[in-house]
Amino acid sequence: MTAYLGVDLAWGLGTDRKPANETGLVAMAADGTITDAGWARGVGAVTDWIAAHLGPRTLVAVDASLVVTNPTGIREAERQVGQRYGRWKVAANPTNLASAASAGARLLDRLTGLGVGYVSSTAAMRERSGPAAFECYPYTTLVGVEELGYDDERPRYKRLDPRVPAAEARAARAVAFDDLVRRLRTTPLDPPLLLDSHPLTAGLAAPSVLHGPTHKHREDLLDGALCAWTAAFWERHGDDRVQVLGGDPALPSDPVDEAGRLPVVVAPARPSQRRPAR
Repeated sequence: MTAYLGVDLAWGLGTDRKPANETGLVAMAADGTITDAGWARGVGAVTDWIAAHLGPRTLVAVDASLVVTNPTGIREAERQVGQRYGRWKVAANPTNLASAASAGARLLDRLTGLGVGYVSSTAAMRERSGPAAFECYPYTTLVGVEELGYDDERPRYKRLDPRVPAAEARAARAVAFDDLVRRLRTTPLDPPLLLDSHPLTAGLAAPSVLHGPTHKHREDLLDGALCAWTAAFWERHGDDRVQVLGGDPALPSDPVDEAGRLPVVVAPARPSQRRPAR
C-alpha cells in the first residue's frame, strides 16, 4: 500500500487558453519503493491522481502554499525559511491572499472533500486517524539532511545562475542536477529513497540535457520524489530531525484559517538550523 505521496504542485491555476504547468507526482511505499510516478496538469487532475493512491494513513507532502491567511507580504513560515536556511542560500517565495499562485489552497480544499486532513505538528501527524497532507519545501530537505552533504549551500539544479552566461549556466545546472540524483541514489538514507525502483524515476539518472523545458519536466518529477521522501523522513524521525516552521508557539505566527488550520512548512533540519533554545 502506498504510504507517501509527493506533489510538486504547479502554483498557477492555468486558464482555458494556457493550461497550468506540469505537476510532478510520486507515490512511495514505506520501504522506499516508488510505486507510481508521473505528471499531471491542473488541480483537478492532481486531485484525481492523489485520490487513486490514498490509503488509511497516507501522508501527502505538497510543495506549494496550502494555508494562506496573510492579506499581504510574506507568511511567517516563509520568513523563517530564510532565517533558518538563508546561510545555505535557501529562501521561500512569498505568498499572501493577493497572490495569483493559489493552486495549493485550491488543492487543499479538494483534498478536504476527499477526507484528507491537514497536519501542522508532529503530534498531529503521528496521531492522524486517516490520510493527511502537509506543506514542504524540497530545498530545506536537501540542506537539512546532513547525509546528502550540502554543507555550504543548496544545489543549483533549478534556476539558472544569472551571474554567468546562459549557456554556461545551463551546463552548470545540468551538472548540479546529475550530482543531486547521484547523491540520492548512492547515499545510505534512513528511510530509503529507491529512485531506481520505477522506470520514470530511474530515468532521472540519465545525463541531463540543456533544453530548458526538458530539464523542467525532469526537475518536477525529482521534486515530487523529494516531497514523498520528506513525508517518510518526517514520520521516521519526527521532531528529532524535523522542525515545523510557523508552528512554534514562542514565535510570531499567522492566524489560522476558517477551518482552524495554521500555515506551516515542515522542514528537515540540522541542529544549527534550529532556533536556539531560550
